Amino acid sequence: MPTHGPIDALPTHHVHNVPGALEDYDLFATDHCLRDAVAREAGPWAVQPCADLGARLGTAEVLALGATANQHGPQLRTFDRYGRRIDEVEFHPAYHALMSLAVEHGVPSIAWTEPRRGAHAAHAALGYMFTQVEAGVLCPMAMSYAVVPALRVQPELAAVWEPKLHSRRYDPRCIPLADKLGATVGMAMTEKQGGSDVRANTTRALPIGRGGPGAEYLLTGHKWFCSAPMSDGFLTLAQAERGLSCFLVPRFRPDGTRNNFFIQRLKDKLGNRSNASSEIEYHDTWAQLVGEEGRGVATIIEMVHHTRIAAAVAPAGMMRQAVVQAIHHCSHRSAFGRRLVDQPMMTRVLADLVVEVEAATLLVMRVARAFDEGEASADARAFARLATAVAKYWTNKRAPGHIVEALECHGGAGYIEESPLARLYREAPLNGIWEGSGNVICLDVLRTLQREPEALQLVLAEIRPAAAARPELAEHLRRIETTLASGALEIHARALVQDLAVGLQAALLVAHGEPRITDAFCRTRLGGEPPAVYGKLPADVDAAAIVARASVGPN
Repeated sequence: MPTHGPIDALPTHHVHNVPGALEDYDLFATDHCLRDAVAREAGPWAVQPCADLGARLGTAEVLALGATANQHGPQLRTFDRYGRRIDEVEFHPAYHALMSLAVEHGVPSIAWTEPRRGAHAAHAALGYMFTQVEAGVLCPMAMSYAVVPALRVQPELAAVWEPKLHSRRYDPRCIPLADKLGATVGMAMTEKQGGSDVRANTTRALPIGRGGPGAEYLLTGHKWFCSAPMSDGFLTLAQAERGLSCFLVPRFRPDGTRNNFFIQRLKDKLGNRSNASSEIEYHDTWAQLVGEEGRGVATIIEMVHHTRIAAAVAPAGMMRQAVVQAIHHCSHRSAFGRRLVDQPMMTRVLADLVVEVEAATLLVMRVARAFDEGEASADARAFARLATAVAKYWTNKRAPGHIVEALECHGGAGYIEESPLARLYREAPLNGIWEGSGNVICLDVLRTLQREPEALQLVLAEIRPAAAARPELAEHLRRIETTLASGALEIHARALVQDLAVGLQAALLVAHGEPRITDAFCRTRLGGEPPAVYGKLPADVDAAAIVARASVGPN
């Protein structure tokens, strides 16, 4: 009878030419573009909180939490063991650990608790890094950040809720707000018959007394999409006597009893698996009016505006993680006698992916700065209203194709669930849908152009100085002006929004970008359609140097 040595000595078990997992690296220290953007757009003070979180996120332990939270998704518990209705969602401990990490590092709160310039840009940088590890956590984080300006419409509500929202202690217990160490807030606007057309909502609101701002109401209706249903409160829309109005719905009534917040089912989503999204039913559900009756859209729009910057930042972060993973894989795998990263076609694909990431990063960080400046400047607020929608549209249009190309760099190794690329790919379409799909965003841009024409002039003023330095950008700017003069803006809305985004990216690269990346971007993204296929950089572009800039470890 033949004998064999240890099983790992057998030829079929000798593993070589296979990269190890990318872990135990610093997401902030290794990201040159983000580091520079934080120092510039937020200020030197913001570097340390970003460095602290970046060092934690890249550890093997935290990266494993992201994978585990998605493997073991949330479970709905409608009743307790005795048959009492509880409407609670159970999460794996990995999800709670990630929520705790995000809250501890101020992801939802830093913009409001740091009374200095750059706090919103710091918030954007923290979210940019966190989405590279696990995007599902960022849904409740983004809403808890974004709800603050809407709550401040009703100061007495803000006074109760803000201290809990700004806490650095995560408290997952389903108990009344007064007893909690910290809180999160969600949003429930969408209904089956309306989708983005929230004015078609049928949920009804009846005042308990005389009604009015801050007063008590009872809501009845069905919300087709409510993310993070274990939040402590929700901003929601309902039809009151004077029209569509904004309400705050807590999980518990003032007397400490559970509110009528009925979770009908959890959504079985394409991605964002760790985060619970649900359908909910209101039936005489206790709520408080935020702002005036009939002013619901105007009240909640500030929350939408702030969640949109999060929806613009997240795809930029995901693209960063996708290309980092691709470079790592190609740096440690060989084919046909050479490392993949050293083969000219692959080098150019990777470099082109890096160019896209850095342009997206500069764009979203610049827009985030406008949120800081907007607290004191009407011009900055106008710029932010237009540029946020433009950035949100464009980073989300670029992310899916970018992530597919990065996945393809891995070959079959990228197409299995153990690969982080699979999760990134499933996540890629989400933010393009959340807070307004592409056409809705473009219509919002057109409304802004009509109501605040100065916003357009502010965006164009940011592009013009750079156009003097790059003839391709000057031609691009003329194309924008031709579209604006066409008189058919709704037909050309997508082209206009795309051109505004690419023009802003080019201008920011000319002003602040790494010269080789700036040159590659201007030569390939201006003067026509941005590339649908990556890897077609001009022959004289130093692709290897661009790839090396984005590498997080030794090549």
